[in-house]
Order: sequence, then C-alpha cells, then structure tokens
Amino acid sequence: MALVEVQSLNTWFPILGGVFRRRTGWVYALNDINLSINKGEVLAVVGESGCGKSTLGNSLLGLVTPTNGQIEFDGRPIDIKNKSSWKPYRTELQIIFQDPYSSLNPRHTIFQILAEPLLLHKQATRKNVRSKVAELLSLVKLPEDSMDRYPHAFSGGQRQRIGIARAIGLRPKLIVCDEVSSALDVSVQAQIIELLLDLKKRLDLTLLFITHDLSLVRHIAKRVVVMYSGRIVEIAPTEQLFQKPRHPYTKALIDAIPLLDRNRKPALLKGEVPSQTTVRAGCDFASRCFKAQDRCFQEKPELTGQNSNEQFACFYPLTY
Repeated sequence: MALVEVQSLNTWFPILGGVFRRRTGWVYALNDINLSINKGEVLAVVGESGCGKSTLGNSLLGLVTPTNGQIEFDGRPIDIKNKSSWKPYRTELQIIFQDPYSSLNPRHTIFQILAEPLLLHKQATRKNVRSKVAELLSLVKLPEDSMDRYPHAFSGGQRQRIGIARAIGLRPKLIVCDEVSSALDVSVQAQIIELLLDLKKRLDLTLLFITHDLSLVRHIAKRVVVMYSGRIVEIAPTEQLFQKPRHPYTKALIDAIPLLDRNRKPALLKGEVPSQTTVRAGCDFASRCFKAQDRCFQEKPELTGQNSNEQFACFYPLTY
C-alpha cells in the first residue's frame, strides 16, 4: 500500500536579475515527477549531483514549495501551495540532513534540540520531557548524560545520531535520509546505516534514502529511483536494476561503481550535464547517450512499464 503518491510534480526556482530583481528565467529542478512510496519500504534515490534528488526530498516535506502537481500522504491530499496545510503532517514527515555539523544549533544543548519539537507538538509535557529525551538518546545508542552537552562536544557520527534522534522523536511515518552517511568516515557510515535499519524495523518507518553510493543502495533498498536532470529515468527493484538496467544512464552509473577488477573497462560518460535553465524538446540525456538516435533529440520519452515498480524513460532501452 502506498504511503506517498506523487503526480506530475514540478519544482522550479526563479532566476532573478537586474536592478529590480525581476524574474529572468527558471531553474527547472524537478520536472513531471510521478512516484509512489510504499509503506515500510526503503526507497533509494540516486543520480549525479544536481539531478534533483535533494529537491525531491525537500518538496515532499514542504521545505521548498513545489510549483505545481499533486502529493497525497497516507491517502490524504496536501494543498502544496498553502504552507499552513502542511502543519498536520509535520509530525509524520521528517528529515535527516546530510551535514551533521550545520544541522544542529551550536547554542543549544542536546536536551533543548530534542525537547523543542516534543513540546511544540505536545508529544511531551514539562514534567516528562526529560525522560522522553533520555529515551530518544537510548534509541540511538547515546548515554543519557549527553543531553546536557553542546553539539561541539560530539564527533560527526555522534552528531548524526542526535539528528536521527530528532527525526524519530515525533514518531513519523516517513523519514527522508538526505546523504546521511556521506560526510562520515567509512566505519562510522556502517554504524549509522545499521542504526537506521534497526530503527526502521522497531518503529515501522518508511525511508526515502537519497545517496550517491550505489554499492550501499544494493544492500539496503527494496527499490531504486534513478534521476537525471530533474527527471526520473528509471524505477526498478534493486537487484533487477543492478543485474539488468534498462536505461543507458543507469548502466553508466553502475559501471562507475569502484571495483577491484582491474581488467574491467567501465562505460564512462562523456560530455556535460545539460543546463536546467532551458527546456529541451528531446531527451535530456541524448547528447551523452551511446544509443541516441534522431528521435531522441526531437521527442521526450515518458516513463513506461508494466507497473509502477518497473519503469524507464527511453526509446531505445538496453535489452538482455
């Protein structure tokens, strides 16, 4: 059963210029996004930097205002243009940010950071909030005396645990994990991922996992969404995507995963990512694609497939 349904979602950012800061164009960050996130799954979103992964996560949470489209959460439509309409969903939608250093207020103690949302949303009272914070710290495997210290006293991995504690404090249904391990040491990354998967089972969470690390995706995600230049180009079950990718861009991403096999010759991409300030008639990937033909430069492929779990946007997909 779908927890989140997204239909024809677009998020564009205005380009302002001139003395009077008038709009001179748009950055087309997200274009025509159609996506379902099922209850209890780990859905990974992958792609190059600037492809719109984080914008997708922020749009689903209302942290940025989508330009148009429809979002349904747990069967309830959200008025995406009305900021007040997001308020009932604040306890059910949370995010863990990429940078554990800048995401925590350095002037607040850990107790203040974790207690504020609990009190604001009436999930705790002044009498029991300290015990609630202690419970959260226990869930992320930090000692109770951590609550009286400031963020600068913790390592990057410990700060990310505090960020996770803040995200799970209101017992949400969906958590967007935005590159949660990329700023951490490799050994600490494994601990954070293991913690997230453990909390997912214990608290019945749904995770939207945004990352560059495809080798990590293969071990934690049930399905994978591949994005390029603000669009979804492929959706598939994880193992199927790695074994038989249909879109040439997906194949290039998988080939770029570092391996110890020195005889392997990956199909490296050539050319540059197209500008997202212009609208092109054809496929955004056509100028870099080894399978591109005349049609690819003239028409824009739509996501097609037998069902919503297996789709790709390509006129000439890879065959096996």
